Amino acid sequence: MAAATRKIKESTGDRAFLFAVYAILTVVLVVVLYPLLYIISSSLSSPAAVSAGRVWLWPVDFSLKGYETLFHNPQVLTGYGNSLFYTAAGTLISVTLTVMLAYPLSRRTFAGRNALMMIVTFTMLFSGGLIPTYMVVKELGMIDSRWALLIPNAVWVWQVIIARSFFQSSILEELVEASDMDGCSDLRFMASVVLPLSKPILAVLLLMYAVGQWNAYFDALIYLKTADKFPLQLILRSIIIQNNSGNSIMDAMKQVERQQLAELLKYSLIVVATLPVLLIYPFVQRHFVQGMLVGSVKG
Repeated sequence: MAAATRKIKESTGDRAFLFAVYAILTVVLVVVLYPLLYIISSSLSSPAAVSAGRVWLWPVDFSLKGYETLFHNPQVLTGYGNSLFYTAAGTLISVTLTVMLAYPLSRRTFAGRNALMMIVTFTMLFSGGLIPTYMVVKELGMIDSRWALLIPNAVWVWQVIIARSFFQSSILEELVEASDMDGCSDLRFMASVVLPLSKPILAVLLLMYAVGQWNAYFDALIYLKTADKFPLQLILRSIIIQNNSGNSIMDAMKQVERQQLAELLKYSLIVVATLPVLLIYPFVQRHFVQGMLVGSVKG
């Protein structure tokens, strides 16, 4: 009994190795964590302290002026609502289309799957360019439409490749054959077998597409003209530009206050823009890691 509970003694080399690993991980943690703490502390400090560079780790002269200035602008709340809509609707459309494309490409019985996969991969290496894409969007009548942010970039090739690899390694041919023998239709097999077994890759796709949609602003800058349809990122960009634009007629004191506020707003904007993603990630992190490993190592 005593021998069973006796611990194996680690050698000096093993302890030195573990010490080195923990030391490296500690350094990496500090390098990653410090910028986050600095941004949050700066956003909670006074404009004068941020502009003077007196913030290092903790807030200096605690102030919520940056957040008050942001949310005092009604366009910020409108942008939040638009971004939530674009993220939810865009992610749903993108994940659905990606699964519909990746699953058939993973089946050996699908005729022409290799040729189709080459065509899909070709679009990742070569694109039509900005002007042809704009012309297509215009001809489809999606200029100044919410669809312009949901349809043109709905499917990302890299996500299709990851999902296809996952389906090839996780959805066995025996399952397909058994469902055929039981008279199961393709749609029923997809809903009852494929999707329940694909939670890891679905979490990966959801997170990737959601983060991409939430941070996107270039398509909105090109295709949208009505301010009520602008996503949050575009509105935050306009706020930064407005506060950075100087006026030579203004007196010196107001000009300094405006510059200090513009510096503070940069950090407040970063927190406001990244907070939703940081809140979502812990809930999908486990599935995200598992899906990435399966989709990248096998296939």
